[in-house]
Amino acid sequence: MDKNTLIGLVLIFLILIGFSYFSKPGKEEVMRRQEMRDSLARVELERRVLEEREQAAYAANEARNEADSLKKTAGVFAQDSLTEELITLENNKVRMQISTLGARIVRVELKEYVTHDSLPLVLWEAEKSAFGLSFYARNQQVNTEKMLFVPATSQRNFVADTQEEQLSLKLFTEENKYIEFRYTLAPDSYKAGFTILARNMDDVIASNTSFLSLFWGAHLPQLEKSKDFENRYTGLYYNFLSNDVEQLSESSDDEESLSNKVKWIAFKQQFFSSVLIAEESFSDVRVLSQLNNDPGYLKNLFTEISLPYSGADDETFRMEFYFGPNSYPVLKEYGDDIELEKLVNLGWKWLAWFNRYVVIPIFHFLENNVTRNYGLIIFLLTLIIKLVLFPMTYKSYLSQARMRILKPQIDEITKKIPADKALERQQATMALYKKAGVNPMGGCLPMLLQMPILIALFWFFPGAIELRQKSFLWASDLASYDSIATLPFSIPFYGNHVSLFCLLMTAVNIIYMRMSNKNQPQNDQMKSMQLMMYIMPVMFLFIFNSYSAGLSYYYLVMTLITIVQTWLIRRFVSDEKLLQQIEAAKARPVVKSKFQQRLEQMQRMQEQNKRNGRKK
Repeated sequence: MDKNTLIGLVLIFLILIGFSYFSKPGKEEVMRRQEMRDSLARVELERRVLEEREQAAYAANEARNEADSLKKTAGVFAQDSLTEELITLENNKVRMQISTLGARIVRVELKEYVTHDSLPLVLWEAEKSAFGLSFYARNQQVNTEKMLFVPATSQRNFVADTQEEQLSLKLFTEENKYIEFRYTLAPDSYKAGFTILARNMDDVIASNTSFLSLFWGAHLPQLEKSKDFENRYTGLYYNFLSNDVEQLSESSDDEESLSNKVKWIAFKQQFFSSVLIAEESFSDVRVLSQLNNDPGYLKNLFTEISLPYSGADDETFRMEFYFGPNSYPVLKEYGDDIELEKLVNLGWKWLAWFNRYVVIPIFHFLENNVTRNYGLIIFLLTLIIKLVLFPMTYKSYLSQARMRILKPQIDEITKKIPADKALERQQATMALYKKAGVNPMGGCLPMLLQMPILIALFWFFPGAIELRQKSFLWASDLASYDSIATLPFSIPFYGNHVSLFCLLMTAVNIIYMRMSNKNQPQNDQMKSMQLMMYIMPVMFLFIFNSYSAGLSYYYLVMTLITIVQTWLIRRFVSDEKLLQQIEAAKARPVVKSKFQQRLEQMQRMQEQNKRNGRKK
C-alpha cells in the first residue's frame, strides 16, 4: 500500500467519525426535542394507564371465566381446597423452584455463576416458560400446567450434601388413581432426575389415546453483555440416537418435526444449557425456535414430545434434566456416551478435531498446572502453537526470499521472450525454478496449512466458558468485548464502543503486513495483492470490535510472536547465502521425472499444432 492510499483510508475513517460528531443537534435543538419527547411521554403514560385499567378488568373477568372453565374441564382433577405452593430443591450447584401448579420447574438458578451485571444467573422463570402434559380425559382436553398437584411431603428429603433430595407431586382423581411428577436432585450435580408416572388411569384417560403430549418451552433471557453476540450462540439443539447432533437455525425462525428417535433436546445459550434427556429415546418430537426482539430476551424455544401410552396400570416415563455450564470437560463427564459435549461449538467437523484434541487439553493443562491467570494462559497456548508451527513459518520465509532473489532473472526472461509466446515464457520460468530448486508455491502452502488452526481458534475462544468474567489488564471479561471508551454515536458495522485489544491487533497486523511485503517480489500483480492484505486488518477492526477480548488478544499475541520469529529468521538468514545456494543448485544437472517429460512433450506438441494451424 502506497502512502497516498493509506492517507486516503485514514481520511475516510476520520470523515465518518467527524460527520457523526458534527451532525449532532445543538443544545437548543436537543432541548426542543426533549420537550417534545416529554409531552409525548405524558400522553403515552395516560394512554397506558387507561389501557392497563381496561386490561386489569379484562384479566379479572378472564380469571373468573377460566376458574369456572377449569372446574368444568378438569372434571375429576379439580381440587378446590388446594392453593399454589413453591418448593425448592437445591444443592451446591443448582437451585430449582417447583410449583404445585402444574408440578413444573418454574425457576432454575445456577449458584456458582452470575449474569454480566452480577445478578443471580437464572436460566428461565415461571412467567416466561411452559411445561406439562396434554391429553384427553373423559371427553375433555387436560393441560396439567393448569392443575394443582398435591406434594407428597413424606417423600421429600432435604439432608443437603449427604443424599439426593426428592420431591413427589400427584394429581389425583381417586386415592389410587393419579398422575405423578417426581423430581430428584443429587448433591454436587448439575443433573436432576425427572419421572412421570400414570397410575390406574386407564378409565380416566380416553381409551383411544396412544400417546401423552409432553411440552416444554421457554423465553431465554439475556445473560451476557452483548445481546447480538450471545444470540449467535443461542439455539435449540437435539441429539439423534445415532449420536448425530443437529440444531435449528440460530439466525432466523425455524421449526422441525423429528421422526427419528431423539436422545436429548437442549435449550442452549452461549455459556449455559437446559437439556432434557430421555432414559432411552424420544419419538415424534416437534421443535421450534423463534427470535425474540424484546429487551433482555434472546429466543423463544419450544418442544413437544409424544410419550407412548398403552393404558397399563403403571405407565412410567423416566428422564433427566441437565442445568449447567457449556464446559467441554463438564459436559463430557455428564454425557460422554450421548455426545453432550457437542453443545460446545468447536467449529466445522473438519476443524473441530484440533480444538478437541489439541487446544482444549493444552488449555486445561495450563489452567490446572501452571497458572489461573487466563491472559497468561492464552499467551502460553499461543506460544506453544506458534513454536510447533515454526518450521512452516521458516519454510514460508525461505520460499518467499528465494522468489525475491530470483526476481531479476525472471524479469530477464520476461524481456527476452515476447508476450505472445506465453507458453514458452512459462516453460522458461518453470525451468529456472526447477534448476534453482525453488517451489513457487512454497510460500503459500505453509500459510494455507496454518489457516485451519487460525479458524479453529476463532471458534474456540467465543465459546470458552473458562474465559467468562475473567479479567486481564483492562479487560474485565475476556469472553466479551473490552470497551475502554463509549462513543456518543454509533459507527456503521463498528458500534459505539472502542475495543483496545481489537485496535492493537489491527495496528500490529498492519506492521506485520508491511514487514512481510518487504520479503515479497515486487511487481504490479503483487502490489494489488499487498493492497488487499492491508485492507484485511481494517476489516478485522470492524468485525472483531464486538467479539470476545480473548479472541482479539490471541490474534494480537500470535502476530507479535510471528513478527519476532520473522525478525530472528532475517537475522540469521542472509540473501547472499541463499543466492549462493540457488546458484549451486542451478549448476547441478536437473533430473526430470517421467511425468515431467511427458508433460513437456505434450506442451511441445500443442505448440507445434498451433504453428501448423497458422501456416494453413
